[in-house]
Amino acid sequence: MAQSALPHIRLENISKSFGDVQANKDVNLEIVPGKVLALLGENGAGKSTLMSILAGQLQPTSGTIYLDDEAVAFSSTEKAIEAGIGMVYQHFKLVEAMTVAENIFLGQRSGFWMRSRTMRKEVQKLADLYGMKIDPAALVCDLSMGEKQQVEILKLLHRKSNILIFDEPTAVLTPSEAETLFTTMRVMVQEGKAIVFISHKLEEVMAVADYIAILRRGEIVDRVATLDVSSTVELAERMVGREVLLEVNREPMAPRQIVLKVENLAEDRLKSVSLELRKGEILGIVGVAGNGQKPLVEAICGLRRPKQGSVRILGKDWAEFFSSRSWDHALSYIPEDRQGLATCQGLDLLDNFLLTTRGGFVKGPWLQKEKAREKAEHLMKEFDIRPPNLESLAWQLSGGNLQKMVLAREFYRKPRLIVAEQPTQGLDIAAAEDVWNLLLKAREQAGIMLVTGDLPEALALSDRIAVMYNGAIVDCFSREDEEKVAVIPQMMAGLSI
Repeated sequence: MAQSALPHIRLENISKSFGDVQANKDVNLEIVPGKVLALLGENGAGKSTLMSILAGQLQPTSGTIYLDDEAVAFSSTEKAIEAGIGMVYQHFKLVEAMTVAENIFLGQRSGFWMRSRTMRKEVQKLADLYGMKIDPAALVCDLSMGEKQQVEILKLLHRKSNILIFDEPTAVLTPSEAETLFTTMRVMVQEGKAIVFISHKLEEVMAVADYIAILRRGEIVDRVATLDVSSTVELAERMVGREVLLEVNREPMAPRQIVLKVENLAEDRLKSVSLELRKGEILGIVGVAGNGQKPLVEAICGLRRPKQGSVRILGKDWAEFFSSRSWDHALSYIPEDRQGLATCQGLDLLDNFLLTTRGGFVKGPWLQKEKAREKAEHLMKEFDIRPPNLESLAWQLSGGNLQKMVLAREFYRKPRLIVAEQPTQGLDIAAAEDVWNLLLKAREQAGIMLVTGDLPEALALSDRIAVMYNGAIVDCFSREDEEKVAVIPQMMAGLSI
């Protein structure tokens, strides 16, 4: 595909293997100044591995990277940064107790003897240049997710990065924060910087990318200019190799017995929250992150004791339920934090599977590990988890494949109450479609509380929607109430309706 400028970075025949697993195979890719390259692919296609090689985190098994037609080897992230390559990761690498300015200067020799006022002034000037509204004196621990991401970007810009890699940058952002990010990216492109944009949100790709490269099972299978793609439907088909519409058939289902009843739940961040959930329905909890969803979920799932009010689960009060909880046919929790809470990164996939299913494979004092292995191998095929190797450690999986492993484990328990936080975050469009259908099927035997910042997802799956703002439920209504559905964004922003 013809480009309007010479490539600044060129990857030639890059391959990367982890033992028997080949993550990348003979990848050729050009990154052009003043352009946005979208790198697409299903979960486990090798996108993050490829970009980790470019950013100096990993070394290729074979192949060469050319910087301005000169062969280079990035033996560390420091070497890549010196060459002008920086990566904004999904999980931010900031010191929470330090200010914005201190984080940006951290690790730089020039910042060691600098006065705080001088650092803040320099950071403010840089933020203004790229249209970022952020206080250089603010502590990182007090920032929103969008503001923390801005700090990560400013760190790279301050280090004179000319190639910036964004790995799922909008996964933790509100719609308004995502738009702010795109505005900043447009300024960067105008400045002549090259951007690599990894995302599963195809509408965003169509809006910001100049050209697109698609990986499938570690190989580049397609390159196309965004202007030559007619729709997200066509783009999804190019990526997956089949038609994917991300539509579900949500058949009406009669709600049955109450599986969750919360009455006047209150604490520091919750204000008299009341709700009920019945078997056979999905209740979507929507709201901007940080408005009480986390403490509500933690109280329901037993991670914190309710201070005021009551929580009844499957007909039992909170204390009774968690003192005698069964491993199956009870409560399954799918956390948003798949790496820190849902899994143990240093354990293999079999042991991660057993974290919540162990009770089903115990006979007397013995753990029937081979029986568990057979079941886990079956689930890996059913959920298309890659690589399909139970000896793989959790940290070796892509975020999307790790999420599918968690979903497989929790659905195996046949729960009657499911609390799902951001269940499709980081999943490719085909995997997200599978999860949506799994959730709809699961409501035949369970009540599902779906906590999501993705409004289209909530509207596609939910029977009822509850909007949270500032620790309270603003309103709870049927998905069919079109008037209230139309003003959900205003409710989420705390505007009176």
